[in-house]
Amino acid sequence: MQTDNILRIKNNSSVDLSEIIILSYEAFSEAAIQLLKEEQNHCVSYFAYRKENDLQFLMAVADDNHHDIAIISHLLKDGETQALESLTPAIFALHIFEREIHENFGVDFINHPWLKPVRFSHDRFNQNSTINNYPFYSIKSHELHEVGVGPIHAGVIEPGHFRFTCNGENVLHLEIQLGWQHRGVEPLFLKKNNLQRNLLAENIAGDTVIGHTWTFAQTMETLAGITVTEQTQMERALALELERMAIHTGDIGALCVDAAYHLGAQVFGILRTAIINFTQSWCGNRFGKSLIRLGGTYFPFTEELKQDLLQILARYEKQFLEMSHLTYRLPSVQNRFDFVGNITTQQARLLGTVGLSARMSQVVRDIRVSHPAYAYQRFPYETMVAEKGDVFARFLLKRKEIKRSIAWIRNLMEHFSFDASQTKKPVYNLRLKPNHFALSLTEGWRGEICHCALTDQNGALKHYKIKDPSMHNWKSLELSLRNLEISDFPINNKSYNLSYCGHDL
Repeated sequence: MQTDNILRIKNNSSVDLSEIIILSYEAFSEAAIQLLKEEQNHCVSYFAYRKENDLQFLMAVADDNHHDIAIISHLLKDGETQALESLTPAIFALHIFEREIHENFGVDFINHPWLKPVRFSHDRFNQNSTINNYPFYSIKSHELHEVGVGPIHAGVIEPGHFRFTCNGENVLHLEIQLGWQHRGVEPLFLKKNNLQRNLLAENIAGDTVIGHTWTFAQTMETLAGITVTEQTQMERALALELERMAIHTGDIGALCVDAAYHLGAQVFGILRTAIINFTQSWCGNRFGKSLIRLGGTYFPFTEELKQDLLQILARYEKQFLEMSHLTYRLPSVQNRFDFVGNITTQQARLLGTVGLSARMSQVVRDIRVSHPAYAYQRFPYETMVAEKGDVFARFLLKRKEIKRSIAWIRNLMEHFSFDASQTKKPVYNLRLKPNHFALSLTEGWRGEICHCALTDQNGALKHYKIKDPSMHNWKSLELSLRNLEISDFPINNKSYNLSYCGHDL
């Protein structure tokens, strides 16, 4: 649908590229700023790709009130100046997208406050820009010192470097440098067949197998013009909520470790195992690999699995509620997490945070509610927010979301009859629509995941763009450390649990 020269589409849909109006950069900027000044709107993706010798920009802005997505575009023709006025001074949340475009294509965004490399992709525009010469922010003073952490961590964690500028123990500034294991995931989607792409989607981020694979499947299915069965839709949403429960339970346990409450850590670890073991009994893999496939699945959810899951949830819920009731009321836990790592509502909106990192600060942002897939339309989900935006708020929200996921799953189990005979087998020989653009959003456990795909005149993929929610939220982690003691960093970091590999695409 076209309104005011802006194309509006629904989640999990595709359009002919000819329907996307190409605006001058002045008109593009005006439209972007006008859209993003509204609180109900936020940018879900902004990227550029080569269109022959030209460079085309595409921005997707989700409208939470009207439940659609605005698509605007600009074409920078070959030979035109590579300098464009930055939108970041007006809409700070765009800073990371402009930085990535600058890194990949050399576009100079004038007046951008922080035009630094993001991922160090192998085909980046400036090959002289390397990890070793990253331009860290620094303050020259005899009274201040810098502390570097990583990229090798003293734990099972992915590589990232954290540079603290401190006055004694007090953190004045934190800058996070990623890109240590840039894998070239997005270009690989263009080189592989559909089965290989399906496997690749499962490995975008190992703790978000369901979230990313479902988003990939929806993107490709809408490009091919195929629909999956109602049962498959319900299975995918069920797997997503189980993934959310498992990760949140593990995160709560990890935070208990940092509060030196090891009883809680052990119990929550055991409870997480119960959930992922059920996923393994369903599809043969604890993290859900092999479950979601294009067009269908090899592992339909059955009434027998339903009964097993209900029994597991009954045991899990009783123990979880008992343990969390105790944990969340311990003075030692409250004193360690209260008022640590605060992000205000204004800061959360300014940074463009998504998912739990937004909801912790009273920003209602949840794709299951604003742009729901079929399963969440049939069985609506009611999201929750916290107020303080601190470690305890993130801690508390994980608990509340687990309880809400259990309630949603029980509602599904009670009112939907699973029938394995209604499940279709996967389909890999898809014929994609030529000259089309597709976009899919999913509310993963960290927040919204966005996949965009474009096809050429022959129906072959010519560009594939992935956005993990962490891309929005890393800056929030940086800001939340200011004026805290450096010893508070591990707790803050774990309370966000952002993705390194989901960023280092």
